Amino acid sequence: MSTRKTKAFPLCAGIAALLVAAAPLSAQAAGTYPNHPVTIVVPFGAGGSADVYARQLAQRLQQKLGQTFIVEDKPGAGAVIGTAYVANSPPDGYTLLVNSNTQTVNETLLKKKPYELLRDFAPVAPINQSSLVLVANDKLKARTLKELIALAKSEPGKLNYASSGTGTPYHIAGELFKSMAGINVVHVPYKSSGQARTGVVAGEVNYMFDATATMIGLIKGGKVHAIATTGDKRSSILPDVPTMAEAGLPGYHANIWLGVLAPKKTPAAVVEKLNKAISEITSSPDIKAAWAKDGVEPMVMNTVQFKKYIEDDIRNLGKVVKDAHISVQ
Repeated sequence: MSTRKTKAFPLCAGIAALLVAAAPLSAQAAGTYPNHPVTIVVPFGAGGSADVYARQLAQRLQQKLGQTFIVEDKPGAGAVIGTAYVANSPPDGYTLLVNSNTQTVNETLLKKKPYELLRDFAPVAPINQSSLVLVANDKLKARTLKELIALAKSEPGKLNYASSGTGTPYHIAGELFKSMAGINVVHVPYKSSGQARTGVVAGEVNYMFDATATMIGLIKGGKVHAIATTGDKRSSILPDVPTMAEAGLPGYHANIWLGVLAPKKTPAAVVEKLNKAISEITSSPDIKAAWAKDGVEPMVMNTVQFKKYIEDDIRNLGKVVKDAHISVQ
């Protein structure tokens, strides 16, 4: 009996030593992080809301953490290309991902992705959220939501709408509109929201849902006309534009939110350090004031809260996909 205990002791002691050493190593990683440039991957095209706010966040993180933060756009395949790239990156905190509800809806919409969101990523922190706006090109006769629905019903299959790709918030907003209004219109996916906007302005497509902050300039410039916004209340920057519910579609709601993820095994201390820095940035008075001018609301959560938010969004958007019979074209 005593011999067995003596032989087991060095092994137990060795395991204990390794466990004790792990915490200082994790703390050390956070203490020196970041000591070289960090890349923030945006899996969408340049000029969209994810790209715009990622660059604002990168600038603030650079000031706060004293290291260069580089934004790199990797669009394609409904955000899958950029998301998969980060999933396969070293889990050291030096390659981060901007995520949105595009990725949460893809968990239901796309069955053969090379990753699973909560299996392969660690939630870091949310950034912000905003409602969308439904806009139409000036060649379209309809000026109100009821007129648009009536026109679509009178010409089934002839009207079309643009999005920045399958599974994006703009696509889901469009399909939810089709389902709730009972209309037959054609989805035209572009490679980026910028290209979709250009398509609407040029008259290639009839209408689209877009982030209010990135569409406001075209609305005020008279390039498109705003029909309705998608939030529970009117947008602070488009107070004269009714919500979808006010305009004749009760119960309609859609938004876009942004956050930051890291590869799954990124040290917890590094994730917590990033969460703290991002939360301080998004809760700062100057950021709140600047984003309010865009109709955008900052989001602040700890890592546990953010993980639950993502879990809930995957479930809720999965229901929308199934109920609206949305599928990849």
